[in-house]
Amino acid sequence: MQLNPNCIRLEQNYLFSEIALRVRSFQAGHPEKEILSLGINDVTRPLAPAVCEAMAAASREMQHAETFHGYGAVEGEPFLREAVSGYYRQHGVRVDPDDVFIGDGAKSDLSNLCDLFLPECTVLLPDPVYPVFYDTSVMAGRRILFSRGSRENGFLPMPDDSIDADLVYLCSPNNPTGAVYSRAQLRRWVEYAHAKGACIIYDAAYEAYIRSAALPRSIYEIAGAETCAIEVSSFSKMAGFTGVRCSWVIVPGALTQGGQSLQRLWRRRQSTKYNGTSYIVQRGAAAVFTAAGQRQVRGDVSCYMENAGLIRSALRKSGVFSTGGEHAPYVWMECPNGMRSWDCFDSLLSRYGIVSAPGAGFGAGGEGWIRFSSFGSRETTKKAAEKLANIEWDAFSVFAGGRY
Repeated sequence: MQLNPNCIRLEQNYLFSEIALRVRSFQAGHPEKEILSLGINDVTRPLAPAVCEAMAAASREMQHAETFHGYGAVEGEPFLREAVSGYYRQHGVRVDPDDVFIGDGAKSDLSNLCDLFLPECTVLLPDPVYPVFYDTSVMAGRRILFSRGSRENGFLPMPDDSIDADLVYLCSPNNPTGAVYSRAQLRRWVEYAHAKGACIIYDAAYEAYIRSAALPRSIYEIAGAETCAIEVSSFSKMAGFTGVRCSWVIVPGALTQGGQSLQRLWRRRQSTKYNGTSYIVQRGAAAVFTAAGQRQVRGDVSCYMENAGLIRSALRKSGVFSTGGEHAPYVWMECPNGMRSWDCFDSLLSRYGIVSAPGAGFGAGGEGWIRFSSFGSRETTKKAAEKLANIEWDAFSVFAGGRY
């Protein structure tokens, strides 16, 4: 038996697992210390009433033979695919229901899409970015190139025509930086993909947090994207489905590579490796797109964005540089005094009980930065913001007491 050597190349711990380990270690040594978590990006608000009612009704269907549901369509139930298509229409984007595939989370979908492309593919990743993009590319044994985000380019790297790539990953709004591409910038990426014969994998998991109609919520707002891009999105952050699990992938019928329909190949892949998302979950997801559901989940999104505003204001008051938090639930802070990300993480945790996410865990371009999440409760966010606002960053340094 031989192991996949590419799996051995991965970091020992996934970023958020490492954060959780360090927090547990700190709590064990300091049980009296209050922990204020602005780090791991799980949601805290409960599911919308419309969602819960729909899932309860669906579960009752399962107890009667005449309304019982077994295996469903591998692409997803028609009612949910239609609902997703209608959601795009509300934003002026035409997506055919046949282009919609329902999954159990964007993380799984982003990983599973690797099956469509050879390990020899060259992948172009933004840096910093969501770790799954990098980890799944490593596991597949692909050659990885980076387009670097920085303070100077607003953490919105643009294509370099001298670089040839087969797969291009984009994330907008970006996790961790909160940066959002404009239509003109996305148009440039679409032009690049066409020129190189590349396929864009576009992560739109945080589109619901975009506050301005001037900013695109889907790559399909760009003409020509339907022939070069796959879009992945999720109910996790728009509707609190982190523990329920539901997502969607858009694979347009017009998208081909090497004369092959990627939609047909994705359907074939899913029919072999996936048995479909729970009917009960899909009923809950469909309820998100009802009038009541939209009103309720938008209220939750607004609450999280108010949290982001509290964090941004606190950092501004304290004089440290930060970005993000305007069209995304993440605030991206530059570590003071040239500190490294994990050192800043440890110091914030040890001194103030504040949990962040070290930027280095999102790629080399994230070193020297940390991310704050606005998904905590209002009480937790307020307490953390009060502490952040009063930190004297000029005197802030590596915690001298040793780690925990």
